[in-house]
Amino acid sequence: MAKARISIGTWAYIFNQTEPTNDFHVILHKLQDLGYDGVELGSFGPHPSPVSHPTKASRDKLKKTIADHGLALSGIAVDLWAFKTPGVSIMDEIPAAYCTAFLGWCKFAADLDVKTIRVDTVLAPNYFDTDDGKKLGYQAGMDRLVAVWDKCSKMAADFGLNVCWEFEPGFVFNKPSEIVAVVDAVKGKGNPNFGVLYDTCHAHMCAAIGANHQGEKETLPGGALDLLGMLKGKITHVHVIDSDGSLNEHNTSTHNPFGTGHLKFDQLFPALQAAGVPNDWWCVDLCFWPDAWQVTADSKKFLDGMRAKYAA
Repeated sequence: MAKARISIGTWAYIFNQTEPTNDFHVILHKLQDLGYDGVELGSFGPHPSPVSHPTKASRDKLKKTIADHGLALSGIAVDLWAFKTPGVSIMDEIPAAYCTAFLGWCKFAADLDVKTIRVDTVLAPNYFDTDDGKKLGYQAGMDRLVAVWDKCSKMAADFGLNVCWEFEPGFVFNKPSEIVAVVDAVKGKGNPNFGVLYDTCHAHMCAAIGANHQGEKETLPGGALDLLGMLKGKITHVHVIDSDGSLNEHNTSTHNPFGTGHLKFDQLFPALQAAGVPNDWWCVDLCFWPDAWQVTADSKKFLDGMRAKYAA
């Protein structure tokens, strides 16, 4: 990753907003005016999805609309959060429903010329303390997750897609050693297109704070920077935002605007540039931040400064 392009996730404008921006075209127009290079599609709720754009013709029209605003798609986050119960869970022995849904989004992403598709572990961090989790067992659960993402990674590869797993304190397997173990296991099954989504605030919460770690906390002396070093060569996508060390009302990282948290970006950005990420996107993630539009322009200005220093 020598240069850098700046995008922002569309989910910022529908979650926790007094007036959600449901019209995707409005988002494109505003981001074009602010000089963003791209947009990252949250393919859920009112924003474009395989349901709203079911045909090749409708997807071609959507792709042209994005390009006509001078923007590219940096990635896609897909709606797989329904898979939490037996019979549909990502942890099922035969997770047919999950894999079928993922396959549909792979086709949708490829039709839009997206190169990166996001997944997460779906289940709460205390899953293995629940009745279903206890019945399955920790190691069997991790093995099943790896088996599912092995299948999904191979599906994605057929469409030319990289898969990025967004680890975070709000979902199971959020300790540094667990993150490395899962990504190594999936990649070890012959999936060079699989890796983690390194989100700076989640990295801080998982590695420096130990938020929602089950049992004994596992933190690293250098926090997010140390975790980045452990994940060098294993990262397929990057999200950037600050962190004040807190969890939000959804039990995951608070995505603080740049300059309002504790992260040392003059250390992180050079390391990110040397981490072997297979794309040049820096995606702003303002998920659940109230009044996200109020800080969207400042986010771009901050990253323009980082880009001038570290990605010229």
